[in-house]
Amino acid sequence: MQFLDFEKPIADLYEQLTKLKENGDKSGVDVSATVKEYEQKINDTKQQIYNNLTSWQKVQLSRHPERPYTLEYIERMTTSFVELHGDRNVKDDKAMVGGFADLDGETVMFIGQQKGVNTKMRQIRNFGMANPEGYRKALRLMKLAERFNKPIVTLIDTPGAYPGLEAEERGQGEAIARNLFEMVKLKVPVICVIIGEGASGGALGIGIGDRIFMLENSWYTVISPENCSTILWRSWNFKEKAAEELKLTSGYMSQFGLVDGVIKEPVGGAHSNHEEMADILKASLKKTLAELKQIDPETRITQRIEKFSNMGFFEER
Repeated sequence: MQFLDFEKPIADLYEQLTKLKENGDKSGVDVSATVKEYEQKINDTKQQIYNNLTSWQKVQLSRHPERPYTLEYIERMTTSFVELHGDRNVKDDKAMVGGFADLDGETVMFIGQQKGVNTKMRQIRNFGMANPEGYRKALRLMKLAERFNKPIVTLIDTPGAYPGLEAEERGQGEAIARNLFEMVKLKVPVICVIIGEGASGGALGIGIGDRIFMLENSWYTVISPENCSTILWRSWNFKEKAAEELKLTSGYMSQFGLVDGVIKEPVGGAHSNHEEMADILKASLKKTLAELKQIDPETRITQRIEKFSNMGFFEER
């Protein structure tokens, strides 16, 4: 288990618990009662820490290396997943994954960013930063789902669209803008879930839907705290302050009306119990899909347009 800096009290208790079990095994003494006390202490400490997280700490949790990514959620929630590849134009972007899967008897198109589970795969997946062909692949899959009248679920987890020169040359901005234009008109139900990082246009490129949800310890904003700090203070040292001022956490996003709901994570974060987190997300998706299917397509499109048109704060002078 890997622990973040603010999780040190939890790490210390786990270390003491491990030593206690080892001593009990060596001496043959029954330590089960003491083990239960330590487990309760760990649970209480988790509750105390996770109920009082700062914005920056939630950002750290969203990047936890053991946090489940898109493909793991698909694997745990569905069966018969068939991954589809390529944008039929340039290449197959490994940072963007998608395909049809069976969600308890219903065929659903799942699309999302994939960061990679180890160093080599992170390089192959480009750390979840998609190129234009990734967004064009996502749109191709959405259109395919629409053709066969299948609902779409997007799982968002990216530090942003890839900002390289070659990405700009191939039309990064246009690819994302095209997705926004086309997604708002899709005739099938669309659910978007921010499962980790939701940064800038990279997240928005697959983030237009009938319902937008965030996991409890995810974030969603126009820029990362580090980059915001660099622009405003010419240093990364103010990233904690930037995270607080950006109001990027799920609670703020729900309060501002930018997302439709917050999905609770297990105590200790999604990384602490992958199976429970997948079960919670699956239940939420099934319930929401059932609600959306009761609405006719034209009404859904109208509501979708109105939802995004009403976002934001402005004053006409």
